[in-house]
Amino acid sequence: MGYQEEFVEIYNSKIQRNGAAELLEWLQRTDFFAAPASTRYHCACVGGLVQHSVSVYQTMMHWFEPETDSEESFAICGLLHDVCKANFYKESVRNVKNEETGRWEQRPYFAIDDQFPYGHGEKSVFLIERFLRLRTSEAMAIRWHMGGFDDAARGGCTAISQAYQKYPLAVKLHLADFESTYLHENGTSVVPNGHHPKTNG
Repeated sequence: MGYQEEFVEIYNSKIQRNGAAELLEWLQRTDFFAAPASTRYHCACVGGLVQHSVSVYQTMMHWFEPETDSEESFAICGLLHDVCKANFYKESVRNVKNEETGRWEQRPYFAIDDQFPYGHGEKSVFLIERFLRLRTSEAMAIRWHMGGFDDAARGGCTAISQAYQKYPLAVKLHLADFESTYLHENGTSVVPNGHHPKTNG
């Protein structure tokens, strides 16, 4: 099963909220399932964004507590936290010197081309809520999933610490995103020769 098929299977089985079908249809009209997750750090490859989204969901489930947590909330947060990256990247080429031959060669890379510059976590919340209503805990988790890398947090905003204190879901999403990015997704970016790595979808 490829990552897109796995994403859709989890999505349809776990997310039953009004508007879920319309949100999935919108995602399928964007480049969400073909887009990279970053320009070079992790999953910088075709299909990297959906690969990362599935990985974050699976990692997040390690912290799932049946007595207090919602499977639907975990699916929404894990699968949808980075919908802000749909229609965000474009594939381009640049000249890179081949160290072996000394010649300049054109190689593909991903560049940022943000068509809706509204931030990161807050942009995901905005896009999701055009279709379905998020619970406060879900909105907080998605808004602050970048942790200390969030622009507002780096600028000194203290709301992130308050969100983490009040909403365990926000902490769990951030930890899952961080673990997936730095531990599970090594070797998932475009390799130096310009070819894409082997992926599951």
